[in-house]
Parts: sequence; C-alpha cells; structure tokens
Amino acid sequence: MFKSLVGGIVAATAFVMLSSSALAEPEIVAGPSAEPECFAPWAVDTQFFKFPKKEGPYRVALANGYIANTWRIQMVQTAKAYAAQPDVAAKLKEFKVVSTGEDVPAQISAINNFIDSGYDAIVVNAQNPTAFGPVIKRAKQAGVVLVAFDNILDTKDAINVNVDQKGLGELWANWLIKHIPNGGKILEVRGVAGTSVDTDRHNGIHETLDASGKKWEVTEVVGKWDDGVAQKATADAIATNGPFDGVTGQGGDTGIVQAMIDAKHPFVPFGGETENGFRKFCAKFAAEGLKCSSAGTGPAQVAVAIKTAIAALEGQVVPQAVKLPLAIVEDPNFKEGEDYFPDQSDNFFVGNSFPTCGINFTAQEIMGQSKENQ
Repeated sequence: MFKSLVGGIVAATAFVMLSSSALAEPEIVAGPSAEPECFAPWAVDTQFFKFPKKEGPYRVALANGYIANTWRIQMVQTAKAYAAQPDVAAKLKEFKVVSTGEDVPAQISAINNFIDSGYDAIVVNAQNPTAFGPVIKRAKQAGVVLVAFDNILDTKDAINVNVDQKGLGELWANWLIKHIPNGGKILEVRGVAGTSVDTDRHNGIHETLDASGKKWEVTEVVGKWDDGVAQKATADAIATNGPFDGVTGQGGDTGIVQAMIDAKHPFVPFGGETENGFRKFCAKFAAEGLKCSSAGTGPAQVAVAIKTAIAALEGQVVPQAVKLPLAIVEDPNFKEGEDYFPDQSDNFFVGNSFPTCGINFTAQEIMGQSKENQ
C-alpha cells in the first residue's frame, strides 16, 4: 500500500510538471502583433506567439557573448539605459547583464544559470547560431521567454529580433559594383568568426559580387568589428595585397580608413557600418574619392529585444521573428548634426534608434552607463 501511495504521488507530481511545462509554452496564434509597427514579422509566413501572461514585475537577463568592440559595449550600455527608463523599470524586478566573451559553452552556461535562478526572460546575442539547442529546449520547458537579437538562433522555439544582415552585405556589394563598374580588387574586413552576422553579411557580399558578372579579387581579413583590430588587419592587407579598388567592412570602419590614411592608400568606394568616426571620414574625404555607403543597425536593437520579451511576458502577441529596419546614409547625403556628429566620440554608433518602437537615446544617456557585468 505504501509503495502504491508513493507511486501515485510521483505520477501526480510528474503530471503537474508536464502540465505546467505545456502551459508555459507559447500558443501559435494569428497576427497581427500587439504593436505592428514595432513588432514587424520577418516574412509573410512568420508565426505569431502568445505566451501565458505572467504577473510582473519581471526578472530579465541579458546574456551577451563577445564584448571587446565598440558596438557590443554600446549595446550593453543601451540595454542598461533602456532598463533604467521609468516606464520600463516599473515592469522590472531585476535586470541582470553578463558578458562571457567568445567562449560558446560559457555563454550557454550563463543562460542555464539564469534559467535555474528563475528568471522570467533572457535576451541573448548568440556566439553561434546552432549550438544552443539543449538550452533552448530547457528555456521552453521552464516557461522562460528567450529572445535572440543581432546574432540570432537557428530555431523557431525562441524569438529572433534582427535586421536583414545578408541584405546588408548585398547593399554594400551593390555599392561597390555601382562605383567600380569594371570589377577589381576588394578588401573585405570581416567580423567575429562563427557568428550569424558575420556569415550572413559575408554571404550577401560574395553572392552579389559573383552575380554581377564582373571579375573580383577579394582579400579577406578579420577585424572583429573593432577599430584597433580592423586597423591593423587593414594595414597588413595593404602592405601585402594592396592597393585596392574598393573596401567593405562589417565594423571597425573608422580604423580601416585610418589605416588607409597612414599607408597613403588612395581613397576608394567603401561599403561600411554606421560608426560616427567612419561617417566623419566619409563626409570629410568624399571629394577625394571616399564614396561611402554607411548602413547597419544600431546597438539599440537590444532595447527592442527587451521590449519584445516584456510584451511576451505580458501575454501580448509577438512574431517569432521580428524584422527591424536598417539605418542607411550614402554619399553625397551625409548631413552634419543628423547623420554624423563632429563633437561626439568616433566610437559612437549613429542611427541608434527605432522610432516605430518608441526607442531613441541620446549619447549622454548611453555613455552614462557602464559596460560591466551587473
């Protein structure tokens, strides 16, 4: 009889746990999303999630990986600035930030720790798009809302927030094709190896160049989206493989141009990101041949990811994949005080706002925050 009673308790407990897990999973529902202008679906066939509503305030964590470049530092600062806004802070019981570097297992371990600690939602900038399968499953079973942004996850069991990274590579390649009509030698400065952003942008560049029907000789170097690393990689490439007819850089573009200046390399067409310093150079040296397409996405997409996580916790309808707009400025349309800011740091990423989501930050709000774990 005792064994029977114990068996019944275990079975009942297992049933409750399974039932709780099932109830925690999102329901697939019809769109549109709660805020259609902000939470825009990635494609016409994108599914919409409706999670069971939780009562706030919430415990939300940011599990970042790589931190050693300007974009990631500004991203962490932006996340903290967004969480500190009064209307957002009122919905948060706790906001935690951890950066784990390029170590994929360390980032996965951090997410597992947040799940074990009972956090309601985790936003992640993933070091690898395919390595997170088990932790994605754990989050889903635990009823934790998992939102990936920028470097996203290859899954439909988490929410992804991003811009069209491959489309960004295509845009840069088309800029080079337009300004180098007969083909030529291109320097491609890549980002952090293994990330979805680096892979998608690289594929967009090469597929577009290949489809142009022109002859291209591309020298690839790794700049890790960092000015110092990209500057050295560019200097070495110029010394060994230069000169180049055009350049495309995923980030660290201020350093790339500085390397060209130091090497007395002629200014050439350049498809690059949205750093303030890069745009200053583009405006200053346009007449000397530095014809730029400056496009990308500001670090404020982390704020959209946090906003999406909170909306999901509140039981609002959100897309499984949210598509954000690119910030694009191209020669000759660089306007001082609007597209670049002479008095601000070179390292500040311009276009760091998403007005359709009500997200807009001043440089002072962001730079007042630290990059440190909290």
